[in-house]
Amino acid sequence: MAEGVQLALPTNSKKYISGITLIEMLIGVVISTIIMGAMYTTYTVVNQSYSQVTNKAKISRSGRDIVEMLIRDIRMAGFKYVLGANTLTNDDGVPIPTSSYLDFNSEEQEVHDSHDAIIIIKDELGYEKAKEATRNGNSIPTLPRDDLGYKASKEVHTKQADGTTDMLTKCCDKIHIVYDDFNQHDDQPYKRYRVTYYALAITDGIKIGDDNYQNRDHYYSIFKTVEEWQQTMVAPGADPANDGEWVSDCDECYVEQKIRDHVVDMEFIATDENGRVLDNVKSDTKEHQQNIIKVRAIDIRLTFRSKSKFFRFASKKLIQGFGARGIPFRDRYLRDSVIVTVFTRNIGI
Repeated sequence: MAEGVQLALPTNSKKYISGITLIEMLIGVVISTIIMGAMYTTYTVVNQSYSQVTNKAKISRSGRDIVEMLIRDIRMAGFKYVLGANTLTNDDGVPIPTSSYLDFNSEEQEVHDSHDAIIIIKDELGYEKAKEATRNGNSIPTLPRDDLGYKASKEVHTKQADGTTDMLTKCCDKIHIVYDDFNQHDDQPYKRYRVTYYALAITDGIKIGDDNYQNRDHYYSIFKTVEEWQQTMVAPGADPANDGEWVSDCDECYVEQKIRDHVVDMEFIATDENGRVLDNVKSDTKEHQQNIIKVRAIDIRLTFRSKSKFFRFASKKLIQGFGARGIPFRDRYLRDSVIVTVFTRNIGI
């Protein structure tokens, strides 16, 4: 063979085609898995953080919405409408008095009959009169009470599926607010309303027996009831046509309207002009009724929890209220409180 001559090799030989070995493929799969796992972990952490921030914002926002309702009603507490000298008549032609002719019940009256501007009842659930509510002569359905023993002033321990203990403690304070209004074209031009905020124990879950639930969850919900004092108007100077009564069948009235779920505690503290706490703001005795006249502000604390489990692990928590009031918990829920002071405008004047 001549010097410098090279042999040409077949270019289609499989021996000379480039490719990826099995080991290289396995290494690539492992690296891709690690990258995907890191991306998923990052997404999970970011998504969880976003959910936590969103849930906390929802709790805070809903708490502020309820506080705004309470502020509006508390500021109206004790308001009395005075029309003054007038020549007005209602739609039936009866002259309208210069000021309210409605009866006023106070001092040692039952709470359900009282017309006092503000009444605060500590650690009591529900509003018994709501069970008797009617509209146009027909009974108004109310929310069934929880008959499983979740009463005020009693601690409840329920075992969760993950082995942790969820504690429902005594809840919550109740407040009655009374104020007047006016509507010339109504048969009863001078109006008097009573607004009640209270809580009820709720049990969620799929019932599979007399007292067994699947995915069981216990919590409290805030409700609101509005009633009107009805008393037929008569000419100025004449005796009232009847004694009047609180009713739930007016157009503006409603019974047990749910405002917010998952409340942990609702606390009301009344203070006088010097900031001193008025412990008994009720109508059961003359002394307690006199405390109502001294009220100048109401401190409100609302504490809510998240609807679903928030933290990865259960831990001990203490929800601190006003004074020595505190509620211990051991679970995975997030809780947040809204605290505000509302100054009354029409009490004690």
